[in-house]
Amino acid sequence: MNQSNSAVTRDPITWGELKNNLKQNPDLHLQFQYEEGRFVDNSYHITEIKQAPIVSVDCGGVMNSWTEVIVQLWEPSVKEADRSMKVGKALKIIELVEKSLPLDPNATVKIEFGNSKFDTRQMYPGEFVADGETFSVNLVPDFTQCKALTRNQSCGTSPADASCCAPAAVKQELELVASDATCCEPGSGCC
Repeated sequence: MNQSNSAVTRDPITWGELKNNLKQNPDLHLQFQYEEGRFVDNSYHITEIKQAPIVSVDCGGVMNSWTEVIVQLWEPSVKEADRSMKVGKALKIIELVEKSLPLDPNATVKIEFGNSKFDTRQMYPGEFVADGETFSVNLVPDFTQCKALTRNQSCGTSPADASCCAPAAVKQELELVASDATCCEPGSGCC
């Protein structure tokens, strides 16, 4: 299976979608590509799975809410050369977690990872690739956005107000015209 999902061109992958893709490939070795050609070491562990309800207020005063499921990966300092996690083992960890914490199938999924050469960050699963004996989850960077742009560049204020994201208005230069008369003298007519 080769399924391409870009976080920029489509909605982020949900927890339910990730689990369904994993269930289709239980006997394959699970890999995570965090940069082009760079994979999390095979000896990684899934250290925790977090569910985070997010409630925010954006720059226009509009409240937003969503849920994220964050899967944290860790590379041990001592690599275990013969260790490689199969998808089936990851599914058992997920099952164990969900016995205590029911995870929202519609939640956005993020994978949290870092090592000595790659700062810890949260990334989106962008593409799933089943190839030979491996099932790879190719990760794409998280991104920031201005939600006001999705509201016709309005920050939730009145339509007459300028958007915080709109281009700055062009200021017209004023030209001072010199006059022979001294300004602001009684009877000069300048005031």
